[in-house]
Amino acid sequence: MDMKKYAAEAIGTFWLTFAGCGSAVIAAGFPQVGIGLVGVSLAFGLSVVTMAYAIGHISGCHLNPAVTLGLAAGGRFPAGQILPYVIAQVAGAIVGAGILYVIASGAPGFDVTKGFASNGYDAHSPGQYSMIVCFLTEVVMTMMFLFIIMGATHGRAPAGFAPLAIGLALVMIHLVSIPVTNTSVNPARSTGPALFVGGWALSQLWLFWVAPLIGGALGGVIYRWLSEEPSGIVAGAKTA
Repeated sequence: MDMKKYAAEAIGTFWLTFAGCGSAVIAAGFPQVGIGLVGVSLAFGLSVVTMAYAIGHISGCHLNPAVTLGLAAGGRFPAGQILPYVIAQVAGAIVGAGILYVIASGAPGFDVTKGFASNGYDAHSPGQYSMIVCFLTEVVMTMMFLFIIMGATHGRAPAGFAPLAIGLALVMIHLVSIPVTNTSVNPARSTGPALFVGGWALSQLWLFWVAPLIGGALGGVIYRWLSEEPSGIVAGAKTA
């Protein structure tokens, strides 16, 4: 049963990375009919909504190391499962970025060094925002993301609507922070593209691990303090 959970997390994070980053790499700037920042924001949110309904009952649909850590910090996920979940998520993101690279490189003039939906700060921030500002943005955005996840999956929240609330939260996060960091709030999603870009993307990747993990833990702890009961483990099916 645990292996099925890990497989579900890998598949879900593959979909988030492939579809979300793919919308930015392939469709955002397409001549005359590109989807733009709003379209990219929707793509990331919809990737979470669709996977939450597809695999939420299997693994809890974290798709994000910061979510896994935040849920554990909030008492909603067993700490002993953090590492295998994170490994599965990163593996899925790398596969997603790899397939996206194969598809995107089929276009004439494709240049992976232009960013490939990687996250960055200073000169590699879309709006040239400083490292400190980018760090703060990622902490705050991930903190609020976890706060919303904790609330949407709470025992007293309306049943069946958690995926919509969580997906829409991710849309809102992207609408605000794409110009700042290209929006991470997810270390796995950041790692996949960075491995293909290399260079600056890898050297700046630390921020998109540290800041989201801090934000995720804060969001989980704050919500746990605010409303501890009733709660439920966000881990899908029970282990055998």
